[in-house]
Amino acid sequence: MDDLALLHVEELKALLAVADHQNFTSAAKVLFKHPTVISKRISALEARLGVRLVERTTRQVHMTVAGAHLAAETRRALEMLNEAQARVASEARALHGRLRIAIPATFGRLWIAPRLPRFLEDHPGLHVQIDLTDRFIDLLAEGYDAAIRIGTLPDSTLVARRLTDHRRILCAAPDYLHRRGALRHPSDLSQHDCLEFTGLATFPQWQLSNGREHHKTAVTGQLRSDDTTILLEAARAGLGIIAAGEWFLGQDIAAGRLVRVLPGWALDDGGGIYLVRPSGRYEAAPVAAFAAWLMQVFGNGPLWHKCDQQVIDPDGPAAR
Repeated sequence: MDDLALLHVEELKALLAVADHQNFTSAAKVLFKHPTVISKRISALEARLGVRLVERTTRQVHMTVAGAHLAAETRRALEMLNEAQARVASEARALHGRLRIAIPATFGRLWIAPRLPRFLEDHPGLHVQIDLTDRFIDLLAEGYDAAIRIGTLPDSTLVARRLTDHRRILCAAPDYLHRRGALRHPSDLSQHDCLEFTGLATFPQWQLSNGREHHKTAVTGQLRSDDTTILLEAARAGLGIIAAGEWFLGQDIAAGRLVRVLPGWALDDGGGIYLVRPSGRYEAAPVAAFAAWLMQVFGNGPLWHKCDQQVIDPDGPAAR
């Protein structure tokens, strides 16, 4: 359709300017054009419509009945267009409607669920659906507004906002280390029972780094699983060393059920914790509010920062 062709819009703008100022010179100044350009656009509009819109005299122009009518209708159309744009913008800013978010199950239970009621209290107009799932979510295909993802993000068209760092660390129960002794270097892992997570990208190897040195170890132990909760229970029971996200182990470390092993080292595939969404060009108000809330939640660093307060002394099995 050519109803809103650029040339036609310019013709109508010229008509409105002439209707306001009653001469080509003043209309041209308003539109930053030469008066002859305004005159030509009015003539083109008249030729296209087949009706005279302006009566020209030496010093002044007068709108014909048809011209005045077209100018009034054009103004009304512009007002409706502006109202429509303002209404859409207002709806985008208003904190009401539905918000659907996907969050890794355990992470959501530990760190989002306890804080979510405050977000809902602050935004009573929102209807929020939180799906706790560890499967990969196709946000666009499945109709999600956003998702939290942990680790290294693949290249994609999604817009990602980093919430905080993510590290995979090593931990064990104090009882296990009393029995088996402390570790001084990743090479010592070969002499220990390690709880193997089969979902690790480098399974069955643990690739550790301290920022200067990298060490690769093929670990073995009595238990392996694709579920970190099973491995966590085994670690609590003193059955071996677990390698998992700092966020996953933080509460156990703070409670003294687990302590850090090789605190200067971490698995080198940590990445980060991100909020991802399909598009950043037009961010709806509910998504923006949820993102701002998450940035505030993690604004002072990882919620599990107490994880670093207890580490294994390499000279003895007791935790500091």
